[in-house]
Amino acid sequence: MTKSRSDQMVERLRNMQAAAPDIEASAVVSVDGLIMASALQQGVEEDRVSAMSAAMLSLGERISTELGRGGLEQVYIKGDAGSIVLTSIGQEAVLTAMARHEAKLGLIFLEMRRASEDIVKLVG
Repeated sequence: MTKSRSDQMVERLRNMQAAAPDIEASAVVSVDGLIMASALQQGVEEDRVSAMSAAMLSLGERISTELGRGGLEQVYIKGDAGSIVLTSIGQEAVLTAMARHEAKLGLIFLEMRRASEDIVKLVG
C-alpha cells in the first residue's frame, strides 16, 4: 500500500528533524492557513501554528516585495526560548520549523531547504 501525500510529508518532516536535532517541531502549511502535515510537539495547537505561519508568510512576502527585496525565501523569528523559521515551498505552502535557542542555524536552513525541495513535489 502506498503512503498518502500527507504521510509522505510527515515522514519528510521527521527525517528533517532527525538530520537537524535542534528542530523541535515542524509543519507544512498551505498559504491559506491549513495544516497539510505536521510533526509538532504534544500540546501545540495545529490550527494556531498554521494560521500564524500563513499570516507571517503573507506579511513577509508583502514586505519583501514593497521594499524591493524580490521574492520571499525565508522569515526568521528569534525569541528568548528559541527561534521559528518559515521557508516557502513553491507558491502553495510554507515549511515552519521551531528550533532550540542554541540551535546551529546554518544546519537548520540547509535541512529546511532540502526538505522544501522534496516537499514541493508532494504539494503540487
